[in-house]
Amino acid sequence: MKISVFGGSQPREGSPAYEEARLLGEILAQRGHTVLNGGYIGTMEAASRGAAEAGGHVIGVTCEDIEAWRKVKPNAWIKEEWRRKTLVERLQALVEGCDAAIALSGGPGTLAEISLMWNLMIVESLPRRPLILVGDGWQSVFDRFFQSFITYMPVNQRELVTMAKDVNTAVKFVESNVSPGPTARTG
Repeated sequence: MKISVFGGSQPREGSPAYEEARLLGEILAQRGHTVLNGGYIGTMEAASRGAAEAGGHVIGVTCEDIEAWRKVKPNAWIKEEWRRKTLVERLQALVEGCDAAIALSGGPGTLAEISLMWNLMIVESLPRRPLILVGDGWQSVFDRFFQSFITYMPVNQRELVTMAKDVNTAVKFVESNVSPGPTARTG
């Protein structure tokens, strides 16, 4: 399967967030999955590195908007690059090109990835697929969000987002809730 890994660009090598993303990439590759991510630094680099070092395939979705905003190039562990012009096109490729997505800690970009995928599944523009958010941070944010705005989200919409305590739990959930098959879009 192609598994999108969402997460922030801030984590650096040796930090707990970086090592968590690296472990996730490694686990996914060892289990035969392709890692699909934003292709740059932080969580993206770590997941790419973990997958590549474990012999897996890594797809990085890059775009001109990011490279114009922050002087950064695709990370060294990407084996296949899906180049897009805009950030919106990049987000679309990450969301539509996967069989499942796992979100690690992150900021506005990670929240945008989660929200876009979730909303596209709600309006049935994107077939249902696992969207797993890892860690206490997302659990806290979404518990509060659901509690504060419960009348805007019926149970069937809330159920499209799954919480996992760690990356091992997230991978187990993905593998037990999706069967490999063609994805909506590719490179």
